[in-house]
Amino acid sequence: MVADPAERYALSFTSGGLLTREAAVLASLYLLERDWGQVRKIAVERNVLQARTSSSSMRVIRETVQRLSVLTGAEITLLADAGPSERQVLMWAAACRRYSLIGEFAEEVVRERFLLMTPSLSTEDFDRFLIGKSLWHPELEELKPSTSKRLRQNVFRMLQDAGLRAESGTLVPAVMSERVIEVLSRRTPSDIRFFPTTTSAGAEQ
Repeated sequence: MVADPAERYALSFTSGGLLTREAAVLASLYLLERDWGQVRKIAVERNVLQARTSSSSMRVIRETVQRLSVLTGAEITLLADAGPSERQVLMWAAACRRYSLIGEFAEEVVRERFLLMTPSLSTEDFDRFLIGKSLWHPELEELKPSTSKRLRQNVFRMLQDAGLRAESGTLVPAVMSERVIEVLSRRTPSDIRFFPTTTSAGAEQ
């Protein structure tokens, strides 16, 4: 079985981490402009992220906007007003939506291990997941070992940035406010499925 070419994984998350600080800045700018193209233009021109070089500024802005653009208007509004932990949850959900590989790993490995009460997550777990997915996604077989390593490192960095995995490898239960649970549960299926939590992914909030 071979995946349809249109279903190839997007794998451009080799740098940047969770981008919570950048997201807060650009979300507030979006609420003023209501246009992601304008947000990118203004953010680059004004160097709102205070990047050291224009190339790094453009790269981070592009990546942050791509993740924010998968959030709803209500989620963007909440993100702009969110506290640190709420922002972490929303940006992990955004990464899972933007990159289906991350979303599937979060649901099929991270959440599953937590619910099965084996709450530790190692790099080998990600490697096994990648090998399994390569049966349907030949693009994963084409990755250089160094690229696979960067993908793994950044997924684990995002998990730690989101407060979902300790440096020891232990999964940390997601802490979600009622308003974050409410917006994530508006989707079908609920995006609660991306988190190590006993909150039901199918629950109506």
